[in-house]
Amino acid sequence: MKRILIIGNAGSGKTTFAKKLSEKTGINLVHLDKMFWTGNWECVERNKFDEALQNELEKPEWIIDGNFNRTLTHRLKYCDTVFYFDIPTIICLWGVTKRVIKSYGKTRDDMGGNCPEYFDKQKIELYRSVMSFKKQHSKKYREILSQSDNVDVVIFKSRRKAKKFLRKLNKSENTCL
Repeated sequence: MKRILIIGNAGSGKTTFAKKLSEKTGINLVHLDKMFWTGNWECVERNKFDEALQNELEKPEWIIDGNFNRTLTHRLKYCDTVFYFDIPTIICLWGVTKRVIKSYGKTRDDMGGNCPEYFDKQKIELYRSVMSFKKQHSKKYREILSQSDNVDVVIFKSRRKAKKFLRKLNKSENTCL
């Protein structure tokens, strides 16, 4: 467990898990949102994002937090472990809401540039995306993951299962799969 992808719906607990996993293992954490977003919710150019991502993928160890569906199959070629947060939609909606309230008016540390949290038009789109995530992506993700050779896949159906996994993980021996 040296090259780890963490994927799932927005608000599912991916980033919280990623931070704790990084702390326990000492493996560098890369937030795709931090690479993608620049100031004022503008995104970086596609080729610059792809280049930065490739630079990370070629490193010997990493935890990459985030979906970015366009690059998922490419990232899977480099990883040895995937944690897929297949969490109920209502929990994800609450997670997004809690995140906005907690960080209101501020840019989170897992975001790039100046991207403060607000309840605005973008958040309405995010809520729509959260509500449609399972229908649009769940089957496709499971199919892609089932075809990934030499990759350990852990699917969390609840945040409690993810917390239990972290409790069992020993920092000196990060191979509890």
